[in-house]
Amino acid sequence: MEYRKLGKTGMTVSEIGLGCEHLQVESREVVEQVVHAALDGGINILDAFMSEPQVRSNIGAALRGRRDQMLIQGHIGSIWRNGQYERSRDLTLCQTFIADFLKRFETDYIDIGMIHFVDTLDDLDTIENGPILEYALRLKEQGVIRAIGMSSHDPVTARRAVEAGWLDVLLFSVNPAYDLLPENMKIESYFVTDTWNREGLSGVNPKRAALYDACAAHGVGITVMKTYGAGILLNPALSPFHRAFTTAQLIQYALSRPAVASVLIGCQKPEEVTVALAYEETSAAERDYAEALAGTVQFSTARQCVYCNHCHPCPAGIDVASVNRLYDALRTNAAPAELIQAQYAALEAHAGDCLACGVCEERCPFGVGVIERMRAATEAFGK
Repeated sequence: MEYRKLGKTGMTVSEIGLGCEHLQVESREVVEQVVHAALDGGINILDAFMSEPQVRSNIGAALRGRRDQMLIQGHIGSIWRNGQYERSRDLTLCQTFIADFLKRFETDYIDIGMIHFVDTLDDLDTIENGPILEYALRLKEQGVIRAIGMSSHDPVTARRAVEAGWLDVLLFSVNPAYDLLPENMKIESYFVTDTWNREGLSGVNPKRAALYDACAAHGVGITVMKTYGAGILLNPALSPFHRAFTTAQLIQYALSRPAVASVLIGCQKPEEVTVALAYEETSAAERDYAEALAGTVQFSTARQCVYCNHCHPCPAGIDVASVNRLYDALRTNAAPAELIQAQYAALEAHAGDCLACGVCEERCPFGVGVIERMRAATEAFGK
């Protein structure tokens, strides 16, 4: 395993890290297997934005006796209410769920306290001019968190936070599809149905390139989410490039951006940890992503869910990300249809329960037409 400095924090992180969002549906035994596979492979950083109580307890139990081997990113503003994840800027709720995080992770400190999911300048203003940033700074002063982070998908908002001087670590979505979008495309347009031509483009969206350079200049370390685009870039049937990248190519792409310290790979099974760790044994030729991009003159950015759960909470109690994941798996034959159908049937609420209220679409950072997809899933699964 190779290790990198995490900006100005004084921490050194493994270049491959662990994203834990997919562990929410797994048993304590599987969570332990995944976390231990990561630790045994040299991974020393994980991100856990999830507010669901049991997964926090499961990860905490998996780290028991090995806490000092893992740097933890925990999120300020990720809460659990009425059985669902929510994002909140209410100070009391943020305090309650940071206390819950510490208790369930069986620790008295969080290495990187992430201010959760800040994608607009208005939201950043609320954080900087309200109690949330004051709370984060106080936690850092008290040693409850060692560094202040922020998660974002928007380069303009993220850059302003970087240049404000209070940010230590940025959790940002990095992959070729996101980086090569034209400058005038904002986050809500990432997966809006459209096709554009790459001819004449200089490469990376200048706003995103400016963000990476700003992070490097200000000593803000980047940890990466959405490296695989929720698996979309690994699947030629779903990839906007109409061809698949390899995991090594996508990891190398992210690691080649300025200021990037660690690529956090979402793993649901220990075998997926093994696949991510295999990057360390790949050759330069196997990591080379240039050929995959060079032959692609244009690609379609048809709207696609990346299963991030930021559309929650759903008034009907639908686990939108799980429905979309299973629907995509069914239509791309990613697994036996009987298995996918069984997993769908086991969900507490189904696509047919959708109220078409639209609140999920308002929250979605990727402009996904959730209502339309719920209708399509209802037709595909029969309920």
